[in-house]
Amino acid sequence: MRAADFADRVVRWQAAHGRNDLPWSGTRDPYRVWLSEIMLQQTQVATVLDYYPRFLARFPDVRALARAPLSEVLGLWSGLGYYARARNLHRCAQELVERQGGTFPRSALELAKLPGIGRSTAAAIAAFCSGERVAILDANVRRVLTRVLGFGADLAVIAHERQLWEQAEELLPTADLARAMPRYTQGLMDLGATVCLAGNPDCAHCPLADVCVAYRQGRVRDYPVRTRKLQRRSENWWLLLCVDDAGRCWLAQRPARGIWGGLQCPPVFASRRALDAALPHGAAQVREWPAFTHVLTHRDLLLHPMLVRTAQAPADVPGAWHAAGAWRSLGLPAPVRKWLEAVDSAGRG
Repeated sequence: MRAADFADRVVRWQAAHGRNDLPWSGTRDPYRVWLSEIMLQQTQVATVLDYYPRFLARFPDVRALARAPLSEVLGLWSGLGYYARARNLHRCAQELVERQGGTFPRSALELAKLPGIGRSTAAAIAAFCSGERVAILDANVRRVLTRVLGFGADLAVIAHERQLWEQAEELLPTADLARAMPRYTQGLMDLGATVCLAGNPDCAHCPLADVCVAYRQGRVRDYPVRTRKLQRRSENWWLLLCVDDAGRCWLAQRPARGIWGGLQCPPVFASRRALDAALPHGAAQVREWPAFTHVLTHRDLLLHPMLVRTAQAPADVPGAWHAAGAWRSLGLPAPVRKWLEAVDSAGRG
């Protein structure tokens, strides 16, 4: 199959069957495209649909985002996960305002130099906004292309990943790029998200099924090939939430790097013994909430929430008191937010 025919099929399919009603569909505003692409990294569209309009309402352009304190950005991002994205988003906005006058570069090469914008994201922004002829290779697109091409090389090997990039570039549209590149780029994304699924691909409705090597082989689920897997490990975390009679809670900011970086959180301890050692003098008995597991990309956190009513802060633990309910506007890890909501409900009950 000629590359031009491949691209044309994707473009025509996207126009007829793609996701054309999303809030960011059809825009050539790089700020809105950038925001949607960052939010969609490792996050379902249904989840992003809740956050995207709220984020735009508060930060309608890159200058508004750059002016905002990071704590407010993290607060709006709270629950979306992968918080390094929010920190990089804020840093990127500031860099764009300080060095670029608030204007996004037009080329993927220049966009990729900005914080938090990798090669594929840069290509998506350039393709959507400028019609640049550049390839994307996010997880969904990687799955589509490896299946169609029958690309069975191990993508854990950098040289093989580079080869797939080269083949992706060969398949790009060659004419009418201002129209074709946005539609083609979105088409590959839509195919991967709605048809060429990882677990249960809908090959009967795929516009590329008749030229798909994996489909012809009957080995669709064997692609893509990646032998190196993330090494998962488990950790136990004890969380100590101090709440005083006025409903204030003691929260500490997590280190900038690492799990829940930069977010507000009850103090975390590696053991129950360490938590007990930090209990305020004369604190009432600790109430143990049911432990639960919070699953991250590469780690399972077994969380042990502990609540104590006290007017004193934990011993030798940096942090600050936050007025009753003030935590709602803070950047909090999703499981911590749910716990605080439960504590608040129990207190009012």
